[in-house]
Amino acid sequence: MTQPVPFDSSGADREVLGIARGSGLNFVGLVVSLGATFVISLILARVLGRSSLGVYAQAFAILSLLQMVAMGGLHTGTMRFVAVHRARKDSGAVYGTVLLGVGAALLFAALLGAVLFALSGWMASSVFSEPGLAQPLKRVALALPADTFTGVALGATQGFKTMRASASIGLILEPLLRIGLTVLLLVMGWGVMGAMTALVASNYIAAASSARAIRRLLGHPDPPVYEPRRLFAFSSVSWLGSLANSGLVWTDIVILGVYLPSAEVGVYSVATRLVVLASVVQTAINSALGPRIADLYSRDEHRALERAYRAAANWTVRLALPAFGLLVIFPEELLDIFGSGFRAAAAVTVVLAAGKLVDAATGPCALMLNMSGRPMVNTLNNLAVLIVNVLLNVLLVPRFGLIGAAAAWTTSLTLVNLARALEVWVIMRLWPLTTAMLKGLVAAAAGAVPAAFVGNHLTGVPALVAGGAALGLVYLAVITVLGITAEDRLVFSALRRRLGTTI
Repeated sequence: MTQPVPFDSSGADREVLGIARGSGLNFVGLVVSLGATFVISLILARVLGRSSLGVYAQAFAILSLLQMVAMGGLHTGTMRFVAVHRARKDSGAVYGTVLLGVGAALLFAALLGAVLFALSGWMASSVFSEPGLAQPLKRVALALPADTFTGVALGATQGFKTMRASASIGLILEPLLRIGLTVLLLVMGWGVMGAMTALVASNYIAAASSARAIRRLLGHPDPPVYEPRRLFAFSSVSWLGSLANSGLVWTDIVILGVYLPSAEVGVYSVATRLVVLASVVQTAINSALGPRIADLYSRDEHRALERAYRAAANWTVRLALPAFGLLVIFPEELLDIFGSGFRAAAAVTVVLAAGKLVDAATGPCALMLNMSGRPMVNTLNNLAVLIVNVLLNVLLVPRFGLIGAAAAWTTSLTLVNLARALEVWVIMRLWPLTTAMLKGLVAAAAGAVPAAFVGNHLTGVPALVAGGAALGLVYLAVITVLGITAEDRLVFSALRRRLGTTI
């Protein structure tokens, strides 16, 4: 019988458990959020076809990019400085940071939205050669202020080292509202504009909920203390990094929209959705880790920071490997869910998955650089890789189409993550790779054998279900035999104590 691990009250143990709790909540929220986006893509593909899905995907990508522009890095800045000021017990500075960050971002978003609304017709016809994109772009302009407010306000709540508001509002409430309203308006015959209208409505409801959440966390603070120079200096540098990173995520879709028909963009967007779903655990863990890096680094808790960094990297890789295995072994079966015509993205899915796996294996290195107060290093990385990504897309997409875009993205992501990991090592002497990751790779390779065997004898959904079960069972068995980490045992023991049972 496995004995519970005694809880060490040291900062390292507390941070590991805090990351685990926050990651669990984020994971549930991200499953809902990405699942909602996945279902919306599925419904649009089935009901309206690939062209309408392509228009929606382009509009959604533009909203995501413009939100990064409008926030100006203030979602990261407010998170970091709220965490730092709370560590110093300065409630007035916490309050001033929130007011300054949210207010500045909202004002900029409103101005940017007005410009987009005025230029939407010209952009649709002259830039994207897709007149049907004009009205969706106007809905993007209307949604932008609310989306931006929500992003910065929920970033501020994360500075309190809690993921409850960001998960429940940003990852659960807004996506569920969006999918419900999308289905309703599609049934009413609104088409792709129904999906865009649902996007606007859900964002404004989320913004109101976010305002209420941050007000509750602030409680009754001291009079606000403003430090605009520190906040804007950090945020502006972080903004360039975030914008470049967001550009890395969405540039391929935007460039594909310039060179290829909307139907092809729709096919590619489905492949990206699958890869994002497979990496959901990475986003969940990083969101929980970010404010803790700022807190620990500001208090010079190097041992706790190192343990948190390595634990986050280990969990990211080992929890994501089975999903990546499914993407590599069963890409056609997964794409068939969306209907005929999407199977052409099977090779694209595999290439994208390879890049995302490298991203996971190198750990939350970008977050370490940013939250430790080195946004300029991170920004230079992101700008360099964005330039590389754009050049590769422009070079490869006209010649190779979808697979060219995927190759450009994977190459860029691999290069920047290797650079980030080396920089974290040089600056902080922290390295994410451990033997636990190697054990995970061995377990994934072992699970791939029976899964591939199933794939050779079954097709469609039966192959996906049976192969996935075989992969998962063998993976868990091999991981158990090879041994789990001390952080795993710590989390399991905490769960047993909470449940009041002994396993």
